[in-house]
Formats: sequence, C-alpha cells, structure tokens
Amino acid sequence: MKTQIEIALLPENALSDSAIRSEISDQLQISAEEINAVRLVRRSIDARKFPVYKLLLDVYVNETPTEENPFINYKPVTGKKKVAVVGFGPAGMFAALRLLELGIKPVIVERGKDVRGRRRDIKQLMVDRLVNPNSNYCFGEGGAGTFSDGKLYTRATKRGDVKKILRIFVQHGAAEDILVDTHPHLGSNKLPEIVSSIRETILRCGGEIHFESRVTDFILKDKKILGVVLNGNEELLADSVLLATGHSARDIFSLLQAKNILLEQKSFAMGVRIEHPQALINEMQYHTKQKNEYLPSANYSLACQVNNRGVFSFCMCPGGIIVPASTAPDELVVNGMSISKRNSPFANSGFVVSVEPEDFKPYEKFGPFAGMMYQKEIEHVAFEAGGSNQTAPAQRVTDFLKDKISSSLPKSSYFPGTVSSPLHTILPQAIVQRLKEGFVQFNNKMRGFITEEAQMLAAETRTSSPVRIPRDKETYMHKEITGLFPAGEGAGYAGGIMSSAMDGENCADAVARFLK
Repeated sequence: MKTQIEIALLPENALSDSAIRSEISDQLQISAEEINAVRLVRRSIDARKFPVYKLLLDVYVNETPTEENPFINYKPVTGKKKVAVVGFGPAGMFAALRLLELGIKPVIVERGKDVRGRRRDIKQLMVDRLVNPNSNYCFGEGGAGTFSDGKLYTRATKRGDVKKILRIFVQHGAAEDILVDTHPHLGSNKLPEIVSSIRETILRCGGEIHFESRVTDFILKDKKILGVVLNGNEELLADSVLLATGHSARDIFSLLQAKNILLEQKSFAMGVRIEHPQALINEMQYHTKQKNEYLPSANYSLACQVNNRGVFSFCMCPGGIIVPASTAPDELVVNGMSISKRNSPFANSGFVVSVEPEDFKPYEKFGPFAGMMYQKEIEHVAFEAGGSNQTAPAQRVTDFLKDKISSSLPKSSYFPGTVSSPLHTILPQAIVQRLKEGFVQFNNKMRGFITEEAQMLAAETRTSSPVRIPRDKETYMHKEITGLFPAGEGAGYAGGIMSSAMDGENCADAVARFLK
C-alpha cells in the first residue's frame, strides 16, 4: 500500500533516515519493518513559531515501488528542418532542447561567449570596471541566470511542466534536492557546469551553437522571416526564427523597430538593492540569535501596495553578494547572486516599485521605447552618482528615510565599492516616496528590517523587459511577421529562469506546429 503523509521534524533530524522512519511509524501506527520505502515529495521550512522542516512523503507499506527513469533520451536530428534560436539563456536553451525532442535542428546564435570566456570578462568588470557590451552578467552562455543565485521557484505553474524543467536540470548535473525543495536554487558555482552540460547535449544530438554571433539584421520577405544576419555580414537562413534575446538586448528592440516590426510598451519595476547582515535576517526569520548549522541562510519575500502601485522584494539572495549587471559603459545596474552554499555574511534583495506608462510620459516621443528610455536615464544617473566607474551610489536605509546623506556606510559585498550618495534625490520621487512607505510597512512585518546596518545600492532596474514583442496567444507567433516566435523575458512573456524555460518550450512546440 502506498500512502502520502506529512511530518514535522526539528532541523537536526530532517536528514536522518531513522528519525523519519520513526516518525512515520508513530503517525501510521505501524512497525518500522513494514515500511519498504520512503520517497520525499516536498521539503519546506516552517519558522512561524520555531524552525521545523515539513516533509511530504510517499510511504510504501508492505509494497515495493516501481523504478522509473525520469530523464529524456535526446536523439540525433537530421536537419531537414532548421530553426534559428537567437539567444542562449533559459528560454533559448530549453527551446533548443525541446526542438531536439521534436526532431528539429536548433541552430543557436549567442552574442556573448561560452561560460569560460564570460568568466574572464566578468572578472575584468569586477576588478578593472570595464564593461564588455556583449559578454557580462547578462549576455553569454546561459544568459543572465548563469552567474546568479539560480532561483528555480516560480508561481507560473500553469505555463508548463515545472517538474520536467527541474528534471532536465538534474539530468545535466543539478542536485536532486531541487526536485523536492519548495524554494529550489542552483547557485552560481554550479550553474556554469550545468549550462555546459546542456550545451554538450545539444551538440551531441546535431544542434549547432555559435558564440560571439550578434544578430545585426533580419532577413524578411513579404512579412515573413527567412533568417538573420550575424555580425554584419553572415547570413543564416532558417525555416523559422525563435527570438530569445533577454530583457537587456536593447539593440534587438531597435533593430525590430527599424524593420517596422510591431513593438509595445510594457509595465515593469525599478528601485534599489538592499543589503543586510545575513545573521540579522536569520535572527528575524528563525527567532533566535543562535546559528543552527542544520538551517540554511534565511530568506524573505515582502510586498505591499503604496498609492496603487506594487512595492516588493525581488530576487532575494540569502548568503549572497551584489554584482554589477551593466551592459553598457555609461550605466550602472546592480543585481544579486549567491553560490550553492549561500554562505556569504550578507543578504541582499532588490526592492522595487512598479512603473506604468503614465510614468513614461516625459519620454513618450520614443513610442514603444518610452519605458526603456526612463530605465536608461536612471541607470545613467546612478553611474554618474557613483563616480562613472561602476562604484555604486549607496545610502543607509535609516538615512534614506530621513532624507539625509550617510556620513558612513556599512561593509558591502559589492566588489567595485560604494560611495555615499543621496538616493532620496537622485532617484525619481515617485519611486522614492513609495519605497519609503514600503520600508515602513515591511518593518512592521519583519521587526528590525529598518536598521543602521541596512544599506541601499542603486540602481536595480532590470526586473523585466520594458518592451513587449506582441505575439498571438494561440500560435505564439509574432502578430505581423510569419515564422517569428518571440520568447522569454526579452519578449515580455516571462520573468526568471523557470518561466523563461517553460516559455521557451512552449514556443518550440508552436514552431513545430508551424513547420508541419
């Protein structure tokens, strides 16, 4: 007999097989000998009173479970049908894998370098503060997710098969814990190997991947796309084009507009990144000052409404660091990342405010790019406030609330360094006032959130794309260009690794239907 039960265990017992079986025996009132097998379905932490692990288990009583192979057997493709996949981030990667499943050859073009080459350029950005526009934290093999926390939690469970995406990650080297943890993550130290393994699967099965290949033109005829031009002179013809370039590929948006391809404005969010000591977050969330070695670095998720706009935490990185995510030399963008152990002494999170088309009115002459120009302006202001060298303008949260320049700043994980700046004047007032009210509300939910030890770094602007590439709801194809399939964050239809991966798969399925 198979039965499913939930048990609660103290952190020090949650990984003990004997403790788990003992609790099962007590709850089901059976002997330990009757338990043939136990499979963990879901694992979460409940810290409302004191921290315990909640384990959802499939228990096999006097029954042996059947063994199943959850992995996909990717087979070689012939190349009779060829799809150009532009961008090798989560949407492009999972679109390519799905095309292989469907027997269609993906030809991937990526403006950036492979993960090894990206590491050198990121080091140059961190140490020498030089931005390579085509190889950085946003562009290159694996996209923006490769050098990030690798958060795999998503609320978009209706967009696709979440478990399938997680299993594909495990198939390519991720720990099996991601299949059961309620907030799974991979870590920036693990992701490059996983991404490289996905690349090897694609190449082994007959797909192609071309790095340092930037799309500079689209090949169009009678409102149908026939391929793309790379690096200004190389034509790549294909049966269709799946466009998965990410939320920071502004040159692609400009190219689409130059080719009279329909684009739309889109709401998004901007603000700052806040950094606390991780020990303080642990104390607030776990209700104790003592560090428990059996508990991970604590995280949080906060949201409220201020003057009809959302104010919320974004991409929270427990035990993480803040990094420069700029993609051009005259801008400053910050983001967060952490390794799999999440053992940095700092916790950071984006804190952002929803921005709507009415906020873009001073830029309305730019049409669908109004939001993008608003975004660029804030990034440039942050760049200049930091000294024009990737040093981040920063301010203690307590001083921000008092409209006061910080006379000193706490230590920060941000390697290029910080400089005290009046964020309350350099950021747009619509964002400033909502952040202030939001922080007060968040402090009511998490006592101690507002503290001298918390500081803000600007600017957190790349939460999602400020532009949408409109597509048909049924066919996933662009509303005007036959054979063009916009996918992922850059198209305006996803946010994060998981939703982008599922959107990539959905677009690949749509491509297959189109090619039939």
